[in-house]
Amino acid sequence: MPKRVDRTARQEEILAAAVKVFARKGFAASRIEDVAAEAGIAKGSVYLYFPSRDALLAGVFESYAAKSEPASADPGTGSALDRLDHLVRATVEMLAAHPDHARVLLDVWASNPPLDLADMYRRHRGAIADLLVEAAAAGELRTGIGAPHAAVIVGAIEGCLVQSLADPDVSLSELAEPILQVCVAGIRR
Repeated sequence: MPKRVDRTARQEEILAAAVKVFARKGFAASRIEDVAAEAGIAKGSVYLYFPSRDALLAGVFESYAAKSEPASADPGTGSALDRLDHLVRATVEMLAAHPDHARVLLDVWASNPPLDLADMYRRHRGAIADLLVEAAAAGELRTGIGAPHAAVIVGAIEGCLVQSLADPDVSLSELAEPILQVCVAGIRR
C-alpha cells in the first residue's frame, strides 16, 4: 500500500526548505533541486506542489505574509497609540524570530520578482494609518502627525531589519524599544 502524505504538511516542509535555501543562496542562485535536497524529497515532488520556482517563491512570500498577519490582527488594548506600540513591538518580534524569511524578503526586494509587494505594504501602512487617524481624533498626536507617517514607521522597522541582516552586531530584538521611542513616543502629544 502506498504511503499517504499529508499534503498540507508536505507543502509546509517544502516551503520551510525553500526559505532555508533562498536565505542561504539567494533566489536567483537557487534551484528546485536545491529545495528538494533540503527537504529530503525528490525534485519531482516539489513540482507536485509548486509548478515553478516563481510559484515556490510566491508560496514562501505568502507564508511570510501569513506569519506577519498575527502582528496586525491582534491590536492589543488601550488607546490607539498603545495599540500602535503593540503592533510595532509584535512586528519586530516576528521579524527577529524568522530571520530566514526576512533574508528572503530582502532578496525579493532586490530581485523584483512578479509578487505584489505593493499590496503587502498597503496593508501594513493601512493598519498603522488607521491607528494614527484614531490617535489624532483622540488628541493623542502632536500637530501635523497623521496617516502619511505610517510609511515612515514601516520604513523605520524595515531599515532596522536590513541593518540586522547586514551586520551581525545589530540585534533586531534590541531595536524594538528605540523604534518605539522614536516612532510612537516621538509622535505623542
